[in-house]
Amino acid sequence: MNLGSDGRIDCTINASLRQLINEGIVIELEKTYLIKELPDLTGLACKEMRDIYHPKVSIHPTIRLRKNGEKYMLMKKEPVNEGDSSHMLEQTIKLTEKEFEYFSRIEGLEVKKLRYSYTWNGFEAEIDVFKDRLEGLVLVDFEFSSVEEKDKFEMPDFCLADVTQEEFIAGGMLAGKGFEDIEEQLKKYNFKKIK
Repeated sequence: MNLGSDGRIDCTINASLRQLINEGIVIELEKTYLIKELPDLTGLACKEMRDIYHPKVSIHPTIRLRKNGEKYMLMKKEPVNEGDSSHMLEQTIKLTEKEFEYFSRIEGLEVKKLRYSYTWNGFEAEIDVFKDRLEGLVLVDFEFSSVEEKDKFEMPDFCLADVTQEEFIAGGMLAGKGFEDIEEQLKKYNFKKIK
């Protein structure tokens, strides 16, 4: 990875980054939006996800145990550059189902959601429809292959607001909470529960 002229890490795909990807470490370039209306999800690939965040006593846990469909993993996700949640370093260890079940016995903070794979104007996205206590919250993450692509991206019409830099919307911050716990923060965006 190289430092750009602004002193930040240049996250374009290069040989160094490919090596990190092969080692289970990925730098994600993404933007997160609140949805104002769900696009048509009929026929889209969908996986049920269960995330358990650790440590439970942390204000913002960054380690998560994840069940993604029939895949299991232990992950750590944190900003590459302090204060910029659009560039995230993600480290992943693949687990077996038995390993997941074992680690899931450790008390943590849980989030459940349905994740839909979605393409909009050639951009890959993940639409997360939260379940249980966070029902009504729907987010979409768009992923990018370069900083330039991310910076030029314009919010789709079906989105309400860019919440990429909002800490309260991060998975570790949502874990263990209900919609009522974030409702006040969502009001500044005029967000209404999605049904």
